[in-house]
Amino acid sequence: MSPRPFVHIQVHKQPGTKTRGILMAGHAAIPVALGRGGILTNKREGDGGTPRGNFRLKRLWWRQDRITRPRTRLPVRAIRPADAWSEDPADRRYNRPVHREPDEPGDRLMRADDLYDLIIEIDHNDRPRVAGRGSAVFIHIARDGFKPTAGCVALRRNDLLRLLQRVGPQTRIIVR
Repeated sequence: MSPRPFVHIQVHKQPGTKTRGILMAGHAAIPVALGRGGILTNKREGDGGTPRGNFRLKRLWWRQDRITRPRTRLPVRAIRPADAWSEDPADRRYNRPVHREPDEPGDRLMRADDLYDLIIEIDHNDRPRVAGRGSAVFIHIARDGFKPTAGCVALRRNDLLRLLQRVGPQTRIIVR
């Protein structure tokens, strides 16, 4: 029998730095990278802040050309070359997945580095969606040395793969 899913996971700032944190999942304390702006209550587009709040995990996006499908209770979608995310507050599709042609600008989910090989989409600025309140806030793979993110929560690949086995649509991420 597989372990029960986590009801919630919590992220808090690590003392002495605003860009590193700890994710508590059950009894595990997992190091994470946070946004370059630290944890912010009043998140704005481009501020580099990780939003403070209580969010639902929506789905896993994954690079099927690099990783076998991870075990998870979340809905899963393979990332395709045209998949991107709208970060333009003037776009009616702001903070939503979009398709981009090869010559179109935009934040693509299929990246050359491995940061987006696994992405957990959360419901930050989702209902209602407010232009300029932040977009593309994900849980994803961390850079070497836990360098700051643009506002996401980032874990080592192996930690994220283990976490995926214990999260589902009912799991909440609480960022304090």
